[in-house]
Amino acid sequence: MNMDRREFIQTTAALAAATKLPAPLHTLPQADASIKSLCLRALDTAKAAGASYADVRVARTRNQSVSTREQQITSLSDGETFGFGVRVLVAGAWGFAASRDLTAVEIDRVARLAVAQARANRRALLRPVTLAPTAPVKDGRWRSAIETNPFDVSIEEKVALLLRANAEALKVAGARFVNSSLSFVRDEKTYASTDDIFTVQDVYRCLPQLTVTAVDGARGAFETRNSAEAAPMGLGWEWVLKADLPGNAPRWAEEAVKKLTAKPVEPGRYDLILEPHNLFLTIHESIAHPTELDRALGLEANYAGTSFAAPPEQVLGKLRYGPEFMNIQGDRSQPGSLSACGWDDDGVAPETYLIIKDGVMVDYQTTRDQVAWLTPLTGRTRSHGTSYAESWADVQFQRMPNVSLLPGERDLMLEDLIAATDNGIYIIGRGSYSIDQQRYNFQFGGQAFYEVKGGKITGMLKDVAYQARTPDFWNAMDMIGGRRSYQMNGTFSDGKGQPGQSNAVSHGCPPARFKGINVLNTGRDRG
Repeated sequence: MNMDRREFIQTTAALAAATKLPAPLHTLPQADASIKSLCLRALDTAKAAGASYADVRVARTRNQSVSTREQQITSLSDGETFGFGVRVLVAGAWGFAASRDLTAVEIDRVARLAVAQARANRRALLRPVTLAPTAPVKDGRWRSAIETNPFDVSIEEKVALLLRANAEALKVAGARFVNSSLSFVRDEKTYASTDDIFTVQDVYRCLPQLTVTAVDGARGAFETRNSAEAAPMGLGWEWVLKADLPGNAPRWAEEAVKKLTAKPVEPGRYDLILEPHNLFLTIHESIAHPTELDRALGLEANYAGTSFAAPPEQVLGKLRYGPEFMNIQGDRSQPGSLSACGWDDDGVAPETYLIIKDGVMVDYQTTRDQVAWLTPLTGRTRSHGTSYAESWADVQFQRMPNVSLLPGERDLMLEDLIAATDNGIYIIGRGSYSIDQQRYNFQFGGQAFYEVKGGKITGMLKDVAYQARTPDFWNAMDMIGGRRSYQMNGTFSDGKGQPGQSNAVSHGCPPARFKGINVLNTGRDRG
């Protein structure tokens, strides 16, 4: 349902009065004393029922989003979920149970239920779970590095920003439609385990978005351009202001209009110059997913398949993923990144480590219950800290951290890569994509495409998609930018598992050039 500004203000005022949300966990009197007491009770009850290990997560997650089209508000949502989950080990088998009723009686019931489930799961156990050691944390505290809490900013201010951005986009001749939105997440999480760990974390994420559609009525043609450079981040309202949707909207609108008359690409092989807001998605799909250990071992195949980077004994230290200057880092510490945290959902302080070193794959993403599978190959006995659960009602499992292509040693910028290219295509922003079940064969598009001839951009192209096999593509990389050119983008919602869970993750990289990549023309005859 669309509504004008007056209807919107009246509706949201009534909604706010009728649905006052409970205070955040950290402002409640029981945040420390009572919640910690209940967490310890859950652990004690689980151990008394027969668990050799137990952990408990108390979580409150708030999601807010507002969407607009032209000068209409199209949707508003603001809700939260609150509850706890208990996970236990009994004779090497996992059990898990959860509830939204945080009381002493329910804590006891859920802890015993988790133990009963673990005993039942033993019947199907193929290999007992072994947990890697981790350091105790007596009272850990972590909060996203935000400047302004986005939930303290009024809905009216958020709507005004979006409508202003839409108006700026529509000032461009040929721009016909524009959609914009703001999405925010706050995840408050208290965690405790029988390994003497107690942590409290307050995590924020935000996503500003805008999409412009340009229309050529005479030809019945249309093109779109989205705000690919306005990345989702683990930051607050300050990031929305820095993304500056109103200030950038005219440029995105102009590019959508220019795409209407851009030259269709001639299929063939080109040197591709991919800027970070395009390349991040290729990293996500062709490197981050196939280096998840559960996928490589065939233990996770229900959601988008397994991995070509397997089995571990045949790829670790042997698989040439890319050139010698290619280094891929896993971390959960880059400021403002979507995966940043103080401790993962196993209570482990995440490491910063290399997945690919000097072009060769040397590691996978791991959790505490996965490390033992690799110890004979790597000698490692510590988790990388990549355990995550979407909510209190979900059992934690291995989810990717930030996975990033590190910048090169030379201080190269995007302009240097373009200047060194004789016959290429420069691609901006995330577009449609397709990749097979083992993350081996893929096709990626983009938002804007430019022809590069003799070291210069000579004009706009359209209908561009590049196609390759993962090892061939990354081994074709021959230039990357330096530290000053490094940027982060990411995905606000990445699915995995069955039942499915979603997480948010960033991927940093510099611009990079890839030699002789196959380019397709995706256009259709609209005549």
